[in-house]
Amino acid sequence: MPAGELREEHARLAEEIRGHRTRYYQEADPLISDAEFDELFRRLERIEAEHPELRTADSPTQQVGEGVSEAFAPVEHLRQMYSLEDVFSREELRAWHERAVASLAELRPDATPRWLTEVKIDGLAISLLYRDGRLVRAATRGDGHTGEDVTHNVLTIDDVPRRLAGSDHPEELEVRGEIFMPTAEFHAFNEQLAAQGKAPLANPRNAAAGSLRQKDPAKTAERPLSMFVHGVGARSGVELTSQHDAYDQLAAWGLPVSPYTRILTCLEEIEEYLDAHLAKRHELVHEIDGVVVKVDDFDQQRALGHTSRVPRWAAAYKYPPEEVTTRLVDIREQVGRTGRVTPYAVLEPVQVAGSEVSRATLHNQDVVRAKNVLIGDDVFIRKAGDVIPEVLGPVLPAREGREEELHEYVFPAACPSCGTTLAAAKEGDVDRRCPNAESCPAQLAERLIHVGSRGALDVEGLGEEGGRALTDPDFRRPGQAELISREAVAGSGVEVPFAEDSMPVSQTPVLRNEADLFHLSPEDLKGVYVWREERHYDAATRSWSKTGLWTVERYFAKQDGSPNDRCRTLFTELEKAKEQPLWRVLVALSIRHVGPTASRALASAYGSIERIRAADEEELAGIDGVGPTIAAAVREWFAVDWHQRLIDRWAAAGVRMVDDVDESTPRTLEGMTVVVTGSLESFSRDESKEAIIARGGRAAGSVSKKTHYLVAGENAGSKAEKAESLGVPVLDEDQFRTLLAEGPDGLED
Repeated sequence: MPAGELREEHARLAEEIRGHRTRYYQEADPLISDAEFDELFRRLERIEAEHPELRTADSPTQQVGEGVSEAFAPVEHLRQMYSLEDVFSREELRAWHERAVASLAELRPDATPRWLTEVKIDGLAISLLYRDGRLVRAATRGDGHTGEDVTHNVLTIDDVPRRLAGSDHPEELEVRGEIFMPTAEFHAFNEQLAAQGKAPLANPRNAAAGSLRQKDPAKTAERPLSMFVHGVGARSGVELTSQHDAYDQLAAWGLPVSPYTRILTCLEEIEEYLDAHLAKRHELVHEIDGVVVKVDDFDQQRALGHTSRVPRWAAAYKYPPEEVTTRLVDIREQVGRTGRVTPYAVLEPVQVAGSEVSRATLHNQDVVRAKNVLIGDDVFIRKAGDVIPEVLGPVLPAREGREEELHEYVFPAACPSCGTTLAAAKEGDVDRRCPNAESCPAQLAERLIHVGSRGALDVEGLGEEGGRALTDPDFRRPGQAELISREAVAGSGVEVPFAEDSMPVSQTPVLRNEADLFHLSPEDLKGVYVWREERHYDAATRSWSKTGLWTVERYFAKQDGSPNDRCRTLFTELEKAKEQPLWRVLVALSIRHVGPTASRALASAYGSIERIRAADEEELAGIDGVGPTIAAAVREWFAVDWHQRLIDRWAAAGVRMVDDVDESTPRTLEGMTVVVTGSLESFSRDESKEAIIARGGRAAGSVSKKTHYLVAGENAGSKAEKAESLGVPVLDEDQFRTLLAEGPDGLED
């Protein structure tokens, strides 16, 4: 890049980052996500690393945080509050670790560092000043030298003691910590706001920061804020030798210390800690965005020193971002297998948590209203782990000057799939459902996809695409807004009937309901075709892009109409599905509330579909693992005529409706509850559950005081810890086999 353009980009980035810092730190109203800010900041760092002459003392890379707001009195920290050096990959972490170890070996040849490792709380940094054990001031970090006096607001937080407990308090002590809103309390508080017709808070971090910047402490007191301490600044009258020593002393004085802190000895242990807390990051008390690693010993910290902005003895490993901003292009609806109509957001595609996201859930019309989002808004979206992306809320400052482009979402009165008038399932129900359960194409497609899922009959070829191809004519062509000409399908080898020059005829679905699924023939499927939008692969960027061109192809047949591999696979899998056990058939029927656990309980108790069909509600409710809600749902399902016909048609096709009872299997676990967690060598998850149920036991999914045994395989996780805390016996795989064969008595030998 020419020198002039580089200087311009450097100046633009610096100014943009300063503006974002002001919105983030002072106003708690950011325009972009943390991940997008990090990318801007790293770009500025790269430019200055390659061109040091552009780095000045007022560059954002040389400063901590941002200045203070005029709404609060400025406070000088007794000792500077630093930021942390961020690392974004294992390679960067290893490089930082090597530098720290090498520098320490040179400065303190006899020193062997230990590493205090703790989760990085996604909250607001705070400094508490205690004199002779009494809290005299609380201040935000600000620019590291000067913060904002928020004492009156901090005094409303229960976790922050006004007086330290115990005795021997130092004359003066700066305590550094993080104010946060616990995740559970954040969601509960948002529900209260929604019930009051108010816009919800975007995320816990902004909620915490905004709460502390309210001018009225009474309003701060309404917010469920907490704090954990993570260090000390200036102190006199107390000797502390290490970070963990400081934490122990602070805890003894009644200050809240994080329960997630560990002392580790090497990089391998640090990386194990990173992996463990990434896997359970959403199970913690608060949100985290990474892990902080610190040299534990204070003498070693002093030897390594600081730059103008960060200590050389600490680093923050940032987990992949889960929150970004993008444009809300539209809000549309999808119809689930129970008829529930759910709005979802259509987004400008954006990378988040390692994958491209172009749609996100919005739950129901009340949630859309409560989130205060308009079509056309810039929005914050979040993808937590494997959870479906969710719209958090609008970037309100981005609306300025764009008001005419935005419009409110209106929930439809009729089903978007079949046109039936929507209604609530019962009085007071927020959700709206399509009552045309039998033949609504969208509901039928979802039920067929469910039939083919691994938890039900496990039919390869009956997934998302296959299920819709059999049921929904609209799946085989784009929506009305995306017309396709005859030329678009020329050369495909398929004769496609057109009602007009620009729109293909919508064909009759192959299936009207799932009753005829096992009566299909290859001949029935040869006329099924699907529309596909062509994509182009760019080898340079390793990404696919849409071309805007559409083609049509047969789905279950070759061009001459003979069955293709997809068709042959489907019919082979349907034959195998007929031999699945009764509990899987029950799951496949899409009875409301009846999942694998209840299905296993029903199959174990009755052994046949006919006995379940004949059972009354009271009898069903008495079965362990069923209860009154599921019992009512089962009776309601069997009372529907077309459901009865479905059972009869499947039975006529040879689907297994009776379980073979193995009289030789001993009932060694009668009345006992067993939980299996982790990976076992000789049992899959389903096989272990079936083995427990066959012996009269209950295969539960969570540990409680009523659990008799926990079977822990590899990577058992938090369930094993909970079992030990409750005094539940924990068995390995060999002991599990003994339990199955001989019951509890066999374990006593």
